[in-house]
Amino acid sequence: MTITDPFLSLSARTGRFTYGAPRAITLSEDGTRLLLLRSTGPEDRVERLWLLDPAEGGERLVADPAALAPGRTGDRAGLPAVERRLRERIRLTAAGIGAYAATADLSTAVFTLDGRLFRADTATGECRELPAAGPAFDPRPDPAGERVAYVADDALYVTPGPAPLSPADGARWGVAEFAAAEELGRSRGHWWRPDGGALLAARVDESALPRRYFADPARPAEQPEDFAYPQAGGPNADVQLWVLGLDGQRTRLHWAAAEFPYLCAAQWADEGEILLTVADRLQQHVLLLSADPATGETRELSRTTDEFWVDELPGTPARLAGGRLLTVHDTPGARGLALDGKPLDTTGLQIRRVVGRLHGKLLTETGEGDPADQHVHLIDPDGGAPERLSTGPGVHSALAAADTLLLTSADPDGIRRRLLHHGEESELTDLSARLPYRVDPRLARVTELGLPTAVVYPRDHVAGRRLPVLLDVYGGPGYQAVATEPRRWQLRQWWADQGYAVVTTDNRGTPFVSPDFTRAIFRRFSQVALDDQVAALRALADTHPDLDLGRVGVRGWSYGGYFAALAVLRRPDVFHAACAGAAPTDFRQYDTAYTERYLGLPQHNPEGYAADCLVGDAPALTRPLLLIHGLADDNVHPSHSLLLSQALTRAGRPHAVLPLPGVTHMTPGGVNEEITQAELAFLNGALR
Repeated sequence: MTITDPFLSLSARTGRFTYGAPRAITLSEDGTRLLLLRSTGPEDRVERLWLLDPAEGGERLVADPAALAPGRTGDRAGLPAVERRLRERIRLTAAGIGAYAATADLSTAVFTLDGRLFRADTATGECRELPAAGPAFDPRPDPAGERVAYVADDALYVTPGPAPLSPADGARWGVAEFAAAEELGRSRGHWWRPDGGALLAARVDESALPRRYFADPARPAEQPEDFAYPQAGGPNADVQLWVLGLDGQRTRLHWAAAEFPYLCAAQWADEGEILLTVADRLQQHVLLLSADPATGETRELSRTTDEFWVDELPGTPARLAGGRLLTVHDTPGARGLALDGKPLDTTGLQIRRVVGRLHGKLLTETGEGDPADQHVHLIDPDGGAPERLSTGPGVHSALAAADTLLLTSADPDGIRRRLLHHGEESELTDLSARLPYRVDPRLARVTELGLPTAVVYPRDHVAGRRLPVLLDVYGGPGYQAVATEPRRWQLRQWWADQGYAVVTTDNRGTPFVSPDFTRAIFRRFSQVALDDQVAALRALADTHPDLDLGRVGVRGWSYGGYFAALAVLRRPDVFHAACAGAAPTDFRQYDTAYTERYLGLPQHNPEGYAADCLVGDAPALTRPLLLIHGLADDNVHPSHSLLLSQALTRAGRPHAVLPLPGVTHMTPGGVNEEITQAELAFLNGALR
């Protein structure tokens, strides 16, 4: 499909306005230098590795894929399968150097290009390829920068040796399994001991899992791909942790893995202690454990329990200086922190993330007041009121090391990254395209539930002109749609300029309002989301009389696609057309860690799973419905949309299907813009 619209074409060429922006930023432990990835301009998708020294004020190119691998395109096809799948899990679309790892002082960095292994000396700029046993994945330098651990063909290797460090036992070594990378926030599977003499490594046995298969109908001569998928109610991967010494010694860590099968996090506290976080299957109990690497024995340091589920708070649980334990402290209305079980003073805040330490205090990202904004606060673990470091509305985030602070501020005027170092302030170079629109969505909290909402009008809108409504929705756990981050409003402004009033609502079940708000979907997805979205539309119509509720379309992707299909199937009186992208139409076919966290086991909650399944609603369809799905989607398998389409066909209900050969759950490289053109044509035909 040719992209003919100027905005959509620009969005495709600039990677949705991200090419040229710095990312994957790492500060050295003393705060004096940083590494980052960035391409050379707004239409260059190939990311290079750069070094910045704030004291010198200079920026230097460390590694350029064009020089290291001439002729390389950066296409996914050149990546090892294990790396392609991890990129899907962490939503990484970059070409060039997608990720790197460095020593604490940033003197050495390692990375891969199409499975080739490279080591860079950041001081001299020397970058050389290292021999590898096979297509290399997830390289990590030892603390001294002398050896590199990497994964090849499911085995863990250490340079320069040709033999694997892990035993050949049929398991996958040194990688994160699907559930960990997709749902638990852990994307790595090996960690160097601080002295470089051993590695902590995950051993993943997926032999009990069912296989999922993907065939590309546009390439019928190619063999289908397959991989192990943990389906709700079925077996998970068997994950173990081993200490593998470079001298050949091996020690397995022991915990009650049958009761706590999920390994959420692991790290070396020092040479004599490992800290790991594990969770039970329903994630209602999370333990922080201390492990002895010599014996493999573990002991419990803290336990977090919740009758619904323990919502992850990045940065916790953690052990601070002096052995004090930092944990999450939830009340019905707020997310807070506790130190050794005693709540800290976080009055008025919703803690979203513990970033690290700065000036002896906890550096946190927080909600304060309007949930659309995110701020940065310092919290004194020894008492005292929180100190806010960010100013003005927007989405503010932070990174710190020693006395250096990187503060990123995103607001309607754009995105700034300020580096504060020893009283001096500088800005990181950003070469991304200027955002076409300055969007000021009309934000409001509506209904007695205080649902966060936003309305975007056409830029040339004249009061009194009635507009069809487009509900641009996500609505599921883990993602906040109504936030004052400027890039997410660009496409919504474009939709508005096509003649729609674009409405976005965060219903209960979405994060960052309060724990009670998030947990309202416990054991049932569909009804709460549907009730809240309908109530919000009606409340907005009372204060926005130009919203024509007789013409309401809805579009969404992933959980948003699920909601879009749900809306027209169950509330055709409110929703008049839908574009449902990558929709998980039957959560019995979705993964364990996500689905069971909210719905429980299918064996224990069959009524809830049945109520949230859309396939049985097929005979009720009376409104136009477009199903869109990438046929290489390994997150929400294309069978979800195809099974709903089959049921609709058998029920004699007309609908449209847009299959996307070779496309995964992500839609980079202009695919998203092509889909948008198709959605516009479909919705115009249905609502105009």
